[in-house]
Amino acid sequence: MNNFGRKFRLSIFGESHGKSVGVTIDGCPPGIPVSEEDFMPDLDRRRSGAKGTTPRQEKDLPEIISGVFNGFSTGAPLTVIFKNEDTRSKDYSKLVEHPRPGHADFTGFKKYKGFNDYRGGGHFSARLTLALVSAGVIAKKIIQPIDIQANLIKVNGNINIDKAIDDAIAKGESVGGIVECQALNIPIGLGEPFFDSVESVISHLVFAIPAIKGIEFGSGFQAAEMYGSEHNDLIIDESGKTKTNYAAGINGGITNGNNLIFRIAVKPTSSIAKDQETFNLKSGKVEHLRIGGRHDVCVALRVPVVLEAVTAIALADFFLLADLD
Repeated sequence: MNNFGRKFRLSIFGESHGKSVGVTIDGCPPGIPVSEEDFMPDLDRRRSGAKGTTPRQEKDLPEIISGVFNGFSTGAPLTVIFKNEDTRSKDYSKLVEHPRPGHADFTGFKKYKGFNDYRGGGHFSARLTLALVSAGVIAKKIIQPIDIQANLIKVNGNINIDKAIDDAIAKGESVGGIVECQALNIPIGLGEPFFDSVESVISHLVFAIPAIKGIEFGSGFQAAEMYGSEHNDLIIDESGKTKTNYAAGINGGITNGNNLIFRIAVKPTSSIAKDQETFNLKSGKVEHLRIGGRHDVCVALRVPVVLEAVTAIALADFFLLADLD
């Protein structure tokens, strides 16, 4: 459902156009310095407003309502909420009967028997990534000195990101992208094979980010085209450092001390300016659909900080399981 983790446990809540969205973190160790200002650098990186992102403008000011006292985590559940303000729910009223292709409008309506909050995508909205980024801020504190860095490296197959976005805007289209993430200063021994390998847990969280369609670690699918002698990472010293890093810093589901590196594929946003023909649940026919409202042309622009957050969350859970601090 909406919970994740064994030692560092999250529960996210809210809908895009409801009163608020937020996260409760259970298992956060006591004594970690936490202030509302600590969240702002990562929240600002997620914020919309740049070319190719939604015009929806939210303050995204975090409000800590439990788990912090006198500037430090208490060890009790830590809850952070964000109020929703800049909503235009009327833009979504017709999508109940005429769901957007590629979106969760149809599946959400069917699964929850029409009781789901459809406004702005409801609980399926990327607005819920505020909860993930917030939990990531706390997780990053737990896993220091691990340094996580994610960057958008391609949009629509193009390394010229600005041009790819300009072309999509001109065509009334949306575009996806590739985001690469690296984690440096990783200790040896994180991971709990078989079912809780590092790759398994990170992948589990990555697919909680809306619009993610693929993930590959290290050499990824390229490994299928290589010989073993090419792909094997030769160990060059007693610390486990390797000459290459096709394994992405992981062997047998366990970190080997080299940098963790992986890439994810972000699909084009479902809501586009171009007219489409898709099924209307009310009429029972395929009909013309024009989507209104405010939407990202390239949601991948806002994914890097979310990807850093989920990576930190996974590593924090491993850290606490291994009793590392």
